[in-house]
Amino acid sequence: MLELDGAYDENNIFARVVRGEIPSAKVFETEAVLAIMDVFPQAEGHVLVLHKRSRARNILDVEPQALLELTDAVQKAARAVRAALKPEGLVVTQFSGAAAGQSIAHLHFHVIPRWADRPLGRHAEGMADPEQLKALAARIAAEVR
Repeated sequence: MLELDGAYDENNIFARVVRGEIPSAKVFETEAVLAIMDVFPQAEGHVLVLHKRSRARNILDVEPQALLELTDAVQKAARAVRAALKPEGLVVTQFSGAAAGQSIAHLHFHVIPRWADRPLGRHAEGMADPEQLKALAARIAAEVR
């Protein structure tokens, strides 16, 4: 079970994505953050935003500067998702600990577009087609400002 406290695992899946060891559908990247498509999306256009240098496992142990960089990137991702996909709403979430739904101990935020007539999928279930994710990433990336 993923505890709130513990040592950072340098080989968690997001650390490996940041290092380029695992491919991802990249939306945008800065020196500090990476925004990618969630491979287990809850909705079309589900984006994950993670810090590239912080070793925070969750919101409780993140450095203040890293949190500022993350929230800036979350807003940028949300605006791009809105412009590209025209959802009726957006859900922004961050899970800390297994009981809250966290499955990877690397701080990250979810930006999930919502439409009234489309049900929300379950967290971390149902892998998306990689080619569809690349196409969505390109659409959203074109709207990043």
